[in-house]
Amino acid sequence: MSAVISMAGAGKAFDGRKVLTNVSAEIGAAEFVSVLGPSGCGKSTLLRLIAGLEPFEDGGILFNGAVVQAPSPDMGFVFQTSNLLPWLNVRDNLLLGVDLDPAAKRPDAAALAKLVETLGLTGFEDSHPHQLSGGMRHRVAIGQALARGPQVLLMDEPFGALDALTRDRLNMELLRIWQRDRKTVLLVTHSISEAVLLSDRVLVMSERPGTIIEDVRIDLPRPRDPSMTREDPAFGDYVVRLSKLMGVS
Repeated sequence: MSAVISMAGAGKAFDGRKVLTNVSAEIGAAEFVSVLGPSGCGKSTLLRLIAGLEPFEDGGILFNGAVVQAPSPDMGFVFQTSNLLPWLNVRDNLLLGVDLDPAAKRPDAAALAKLVETLGLTGFEDSHPHQLSGGMRHRVAIGQALARGPQVLLMDEPFGALDALTRDRLNMELLRIWQRDRKTVLLVTHSISEAVLLSDRVLVMSERPGTIIEDVRIDLPRPRDPSMTREDPAFGDYVVRLSKLMGVS
């Protein structure tokens, strides 16, 4: 499998203090990879380096064989908070990123309707953010990234502030979208069980300065149904293994 994202000895410091050091990994096409690590270890910073939102200082980061120097329209970024504009409805919020980028191709009406259907938001196209639940707002945020038709979806713990039930529902939505479109996904999360449920591989990071200490392949059958997958004894084994790597147990 050819690497879409390649990191070789990448590092980053702020004010002379190392945040990331010697980060090396490869992400293949259509892989779903999660990043786990303790708070403050540089997970979000790593995502920003890959996205071209921050410059790396050591080593190298490649996207499709080219050095990452600036944001690419082929990468979509979903942030921790759903940054929707309150005066825009769902339809216009979905198109916000496209409309702000002169080089982006605006989806036609049929493509936009398909995206709305994929996100489970049919009938809410004219609703404004205050009329939506927290989970629906996060689905719009994911849709903003998908509207640009990216090859890669970078997700910085987008469900962290949600209650457990809503988070589970959005995990199911994300699985459904990924299994349909098979984009390359790199997800930062603090949830070990979420990482196991969703991922092909889990990258485990150390304390700051963060580096990848383990690359764990999740060999669970797909497509995955959350309730059935969690009943698989192998699921529990992966959770225990990752917990030990994280120093949780």
